[in-house]
Amino acid sequence: MDKINDIKELINKKMSDVKTLEELNNLKVEFLGKKGLITEVNSMIKDVPKEEKKEFGIRVNEVKKLFNDKYNDIKVKLESDLVNKKLESEAIDVTLPSIRPVVGSANILEKVIEEIEELLISMGYDVVDGPELEEDKYNFEMLNIPKGHPARDAQDTFYIEGEEILLRSQTSPVQVRTMLKGKGEVPIRMICPGKTYRRDDDDATHSHQFMQIEGLLVDKNISLSDLKGTIDVIIKKLFGSDVETRFRPSYYQFTEPSVEVDISCFNCGGSGCNICKNTGWITVAGAGVVHPNVLRMSGYDPKVWSGFAFGFGAERMAMLKYDINDIRVFYNTNLKELSNFDREVDL
Repeated sequence: MDKINDIKELINKKMSDVKTLEELNNLKVEFLGKKGLITEVNSMIKDVPKEEKKEFGIRVNEVKKLFNDKYNDIKVKLESDLVNKKLESEAIDVTLPSIRPVVGSANILEKVIEEIEELLISMGYDVVDGPELEEDKYNFEMLNIPKGHPARDAQDTFYIEGEEILLRSQTSPVQVRTMLKGKGEVPIRMICPGKTYRRDDDDATHSHQFMQIEGLLVDKNISLSDLKGTIDVIIKKLFGSDVETRFRPSYYQFTEPSVEVDISCFNCGGSGCNICKNTGWITVAGAGVVHPNVLRMSGYDPKVWSGFAFGFGAERMAMLKYDINDIRVFYNTNLKELSNFDREVDL
């Protein structure tokens, strides 16, 4: 019992001198470790007379409780002191000017596509999507390009399974699928922007993957003048009200007549510069009146229905609009490149 009393006094004395968590943990080993003072006195119970064992056990437990209570109280205080000291040393002056974080922005291609989408939606068009993994009949045959046609070689397609499954080389299959859903009974106004794929060597002006923005209108009594008016509205929205459009005869398998769309050079006003190659005009799209065979194969009677289709390359439109001379800019993640086209990015 005298030894228990001595341990109590020692606990009180040593606990009052503790200054660090390390010292506190050392005391725990000293008193409660395998060879600790409390552990040692507790092992003496086997030598205590039977009638005194109960009282001895109570006194040992009191010592344990005394130590644990003091240990926990001191530990909480020391940990709190450490936190407060750290907070004081790492204090932040909230009145200092902040540093603006570097952020990204919308991809330039997405901006151009969304701009055209918003315009055409306001004109009553629907935005329609379709599969990038396409069937040959939708990508070629139903667009009046049968097997063996030379136009297939010009597009240099990525075939996946034989010659039946491929990565679409244009977004025109979406137009075909939309007409098939119409079953030759309802007018169609739709735009189908999306990724297309062709075998090509990637360089500053070419890419094996590119974005097309195609539009289709099918109704009664549609003529080339309706196409001209629609194209004119789109061009003025993208490049300004002073830009003019003109049509030149061309040839596409799925339209007849077919045209290429030129715009007056927005850089030189038509006087000639490096952008328009000193011609005063820039080619931006292909278009035309939907071929009767395409209408017929999609369920529309060409004697009743007519329509027009047009297609822009999103990259080409963006390169002209933002004066970009390398198509690869669209596919990198360099914020410094994006900062040239978005005032919200400040590097």
